[in-house]
Amino acid sequence: MFDPDDLESIREAADDWREETAGPVVDRFGERQETFTTDTNGQTVDRLYTPADVADTDYEADLGFPGEAPYTRGVYSTGYRGRLWTMRQYAGFSTPEDTNERYHYLLDQGQTGLSMAFDLPTQMGYDSDADMAAGEVGKAGVAIDSLDDMLTVFDGIPLDEVSTSMTINAPASVLLAMYIAVGDRQGVDREELRGTIQNDLLKEYIARNTYIYPPEPSMRIITDIFDFCAEETPNFNTISISGYHIREAGSTAAQELAFTLGNGIEYVEAAVDAGLDVDEFAPQLSFFFNGHNNIFEEVAKFRAARRMWHDIMEERFDAQNPKSKQLKFHTQTAGSMLTAQQIENNVVRVAYQALAAVLGGTQSLHTNGKDEALALPTEESVRTALRTQQILAHESGAADTIDPLAGSYYVESLTDEVEADAYDLLDEVDDRGGMLEAVESRWVQRQIQDTAFDRQREIEDKERIIVGVNEFEIEDEEPEMDVQEVTEEDQQRQIDSLEDTRALRDEEKAEAALEAVREAARGTDNLMPGIIDAVKAHATVGEICNVLREEFGEYQGGGAV
Repeated sequence: MFDPDDLESIREAADDWREETAGPVVDRFGERQETFTTDTNGQTVDRLYTPADVADTDYEADLGFPGEAPYTRGVYSTGYRGRLWTMRQYAGFSTPEDTNERYHYLLDQGQTGLSMAFDLPTQMGYDSDADMAAGEVGKAGVAIDSLDDMLTVFDGIPLDEVSTSMTINAPASVLLAMYIAVGDRQGVDREELRGTIQNDLLKEYIARNTYIYPPEPSMRIITDIFDFCAEETPNFNTISISGYHIREAGSTAAQELAFTLGNGIEYVEAAVDAGLDVDEFAPQLSFFFNGHNNIFEEVAKFRAARRMWHDIMEERFDAQNPKSKQLKFHTQTAGSMLTAQQIENNVVRVAYQALAAVLGGTQSLHTNGKDEALALPTEESVRTALRTQQILAHESGAADTIDPLAGSYYVESLTDEVEADAYDLLDEVDDRGGMLEAVESRWVQRQIQDTAFDRQREIEDKERIIVGVNEFEIEDEEPEMDVQEVTEEDQQRQIDSLEDTRALRDEEKAEAALEAVREAARGTDNLMPGIIDAVKAHATVGEICNVLREEFGEYQGGGAV
């Protein structure tokens, strides 16, 4: 990249600068701390970066141009100059009626895509009247029990005009079936449906724990979805391989990257082993990353992720379709970085995290509401979060050129370091038999837990400053703000609606559809057609998931029961 003679002179000049210019000042006044490191990864941040730090960079092989391999600089040749990222605020609470009202509000405010949050019972495959659902209905997202609920959520929202992301995992096949059924009811061609289901069960075993079935049948469900959607809904992303929750659990940037791509490798291997053509399903794989506070570390992580996925798909799986090698990702700003203290500070945190995501080339973005450390966000806070993205898009200049931090000696060096650390972790995963084995042995979980413990100790010892929490506090602070609440009346309203659905449906048709799902689960037929028929017969989420529970068992962290 640089002439060797020039590099040697630069190294000599940098040594002279350290000794003659910086050295006396440091000796006299010192620096703020003895060593500087990146936010979570712990790489030492040098005082100065020069061309010598990227001497081994081969521009064409390591960076290239946007839209061309290895996609370090982005998967689209026009970046945001052609089309801005999708502004997709995560939303869903209480009842389907309330969520429909919030969606219309967000679309009216200029949001360009929907992102659907489900309550905990739905995420765990329980109906709202189940014993396990008591007290949780509608609290962490919208309660969805039947096709009637999904029809209500999307009332007045044409599915051929919006894309929808659904944060759902173990019951992802059921919620996707409901979404397809809504599209069918609206008369939308299935090829026109756009969006994403999270559908990432390995991450659930690692970090989030909203799993239902053991790993083996979970992988079968995932590959059935891949196969079905490649034919029926080719523009719908069949999985969002999620590092977000891995980072929320306390991982470093390199761990987030390694374990997320490691999960991706496991899914591709499972699909190939099931007989699927990698170039048929891989273009519909997508990723979901965390947007943390350190701007430069995050930009480096996103750039390294694209380069690594290109190489992985090309070298491990011999993918031929360029789209199979393009890592496309959604970013959400870091919920774990929000503080209950001085909540107005969260607006600033979210803005910087969003900037990092945009500088790193995200395809879609959710910005957290300032009050999400306390409760579901209010309309005012989601509007501010959306306005943060709009200001970033239209006023900051960050969207005007592609990969604007490329060529920075620091960013290029940091990209290489994050990538190298992630590959070291992936090598260890391979040595342990792959991600499935590494997860089942809990090795991955221990790596993250150790990192989270170290981070918490640093905060408690004030080695890591969290503004308003362990430094710059306000004594006797009591936040004054509106908090979104879900009432007992809201929960009862949802249960009453579920009872009405069961009372009005053709019970014989629903039972027959559930039995067809059971037969498919016992055999090798693709599960998705039967599940779509079941939701159209108004079988509920809980009923369909219970059939699969009975056939596949439940995972308790140590195996099926």
